[in-house]
Amino acid sequence: MADPVVIEMANRLAEECLAVQNETGEDRLFMKLGDVLGASSQTLEEAFLTAVRTRMANDAGRRFLAQKLKEHQAANPPE
Repeated sequence: MADPVVIEMANRLAEECLAVQNETGEDRLFMKLGDVLGASSQTLEEAFLTAVRTRMANDAGRRFLAQKLKEHQAANPPE
């Protein structure tokens, strides 16, 4: 298990990176930042990539559920 300080740094970097990524539209920015981190610390790189991927997976899951609910509601309007 990684040091809690490393996890905290990775989480902050993930949040900041995803915000910049969303602003710029550069959807692989997190991979480039991962490379930069990995040049100095493989531990931070791995924690960062995990933090980014879990957030991206969470966002994708929420979009999927929202779409499914929208489809269901469209097919089954209230009476």
